[in-house]
Amino acid sequence: MSYPVLDMHCDTVDRLAWQFLPEDVKRTTGMDFYGPGDAEDPAACRDLAANHCHISLDKIGAMPWAQCFACYVPDALSPAQAVSFHEDVMAHLASEVARNEGRVVSVASASQLREVLEGASDPHVAAIHTIENARMFAADLGLVERYAHEGLLMASISWNAAGPLASGHDTHEHVSELGAQAIAEMERNRVVLDVSHLNDECFDDVCRLSSRPFVASHSNSRAVCGHKRNLTDRQFAEIRERGGVVGLNYCDKFLSNEALEGRATDVSFDEVAAHIEHWLDLGGEDVVAFGGDLDGATVPTLLNGADKMDAFQELLGHRFGVTITKKLCYANALAFFEREGR
Repeated sequence: MSYPVLDMHCDTVDRLAWQFLPEDVKRTTGMDFYGPGDAEDPAACRDLAANHCHISLDKIGAMPWAQCFACYVPDALSPAQAVSFHEDVMAHLASEVARNEGRVVSVASASQLREVLEGASDPHVAAIHTIENARMFAADLGLVERYAHEGLLMASISWNAAGPLASGHDTHEHVSELGAQAIAEMERNRVVLDVSHLNDECFDDVCRLSSRPFVASHSNSRAVCGHKRNLTDRQFAEIRERGGVVGLNYCDKFLSNEALEGRATDVSFDEVAAHIEHWLDLGGEDVVAFGGDLDGATVPTLLNGADKMDAFQELLGHRFGVTITKKLCYANALAFFEREGR
């Protein structure tokens, strides 16, 4: 039995757009191409329909699939640079959606998702606009409202380093005054706040500053794998109690201590399932979701592409049963976005 998928995070759109970005962006970030093998075969990493990336329309196949296509903004870019960077990346996604009309549709509100995921007709793939590290809000808080009107459903306010709004796990800085204003603007415009990548100090700040539920779009359990990018049990419980969701991240170093410590080159299904099992033990049946980080991380062989989802769902079904598997694959994230999104 197969289930629709709602995945809360990937870096695919950056990877597809990267070779077309201005040269100054490539110099600033130190990256001419985004992913492994892209420099050797640029033609294979530009089209959404068919590519050598983790996610393509061909790899998704006939499975109903809603994908949060994050515009990942590198820490090296200034807030002003981030504005034009975001425009360039999302313009590439818009052109790819237009080229594949009938197979994929951009959704501007959460109300459109159920029809794509549970409807019987095409298009059966939904492209959801999100931002990872929305540092451009530091250049102009009015961008929150503008992007919301253009269809932005979710955004995070940091990556790994210290930022103008908040800071990631490489630091111990707190949410800035401007960051607190950005959170308020996001809540006013019903743009979901994503706390993945925040350090522990900023997570606590968000708990104090926010009044609406928030998500960790692509984070795992720190109790299962000790990477500081993962959530503590207390943080998971905070998200659960507020009515948020947490997306399982497929990054090997966030799944397995063996991989994190360099003692393993792959991750087993049992190691992936351990995070789900731990969260279920914490009362997370209505919290667990997918946030694969595809095209943004090294992932286990069993999850190395959207075309592996059928087999992964079969393993999940055997381990967790129909109800939990359905909630994990899409139902929890869908219910959250319908409840809290625009």
